[in-house]
Amino acid sequence: MAELARTDPGAREGSPREASLIAREPRTLWRAIASRLLRAYYVITGKSRYDAYRFEHLQGLSLLILPSVANPKVLRTGAFFAAQLDGSHIDANTRVLDLGTGSGVCALAAARHSRHVVAVDLNPAAVRCARVNALLNGQDGRIDVRQGDLFAPVAGERFDLVLFNPPFQQGTPRNAREAAWCSSDVAPRFAAGLTQHLSAGGRALLLLSSFGDACASFETGLRARGFKLEVFAERRYVNESLTLLRVTPP
Repeated sequence: MAELARTDPGAREGSPREASLIAREPRTLWRAIASRLLRAYYVITGKSRYDAYRFEHLQGLSLLILPSVANPKVLRTGAFFAAQLDGSHIDANTRVLDLGTGSGVCALAAARHSRHVVAVDLNPAAVRCARVNALLNGQDGRIDVRQGDLFAPVAGERFDLVLFNPPFQQGTPRNAREAAWCSSDVAPRFAAGLTQHLSAGGRALLLLSSFGDACASFETGLRARGFKLEVFAERRYVNESLTLLRVTPP
């Protein structure tokens, strides 16, 4: 279903007055039809279920997906994000923080290059899932998985690279599973805490989607605090466009 993939670290810099950097897919009849067919396919094949064990192969990784944990292959965001993490911007000494790690796919991709990766998730099932996958892929010695909300588990620590695939939808989650895609206050809290957890010369990679109504608030909150936003990579699908932003402090 992929239509366009582009990595362009120097493209489209942001400022407080600039328009959103989030890529938007054109609204056409065939896209709407294709989107409905895709959703039906996920329902028929069972890929839309979150309460079943699944085993996935992705980016050379073997992943066991536990019930209530987002599947990075089905939802596509985790797969796209992990594909952007390579040795061009991560080396052995890069201290990496993966917020909202879920299955641990981005932490695992980063651990191929870095010896210091901390993975954090609010959902206890996601913490177990990430730990299992670190063991499955022989990276348990490089990945420290912790449970907690945003930066709380890493208080007082600083990182060279912060990764975040945040909740895209505004609203109050009813349980830990929904907290992966729904939140009322993550955007301002992420912007408020990021500076205190970046080392000198540190930066963040933030994944946003045309699908979510909360994504614009991440841009607004970061720009209000003086962060510089640039498009690091984009990918357009039939029913969604993903934008990976590089965030650097003022």
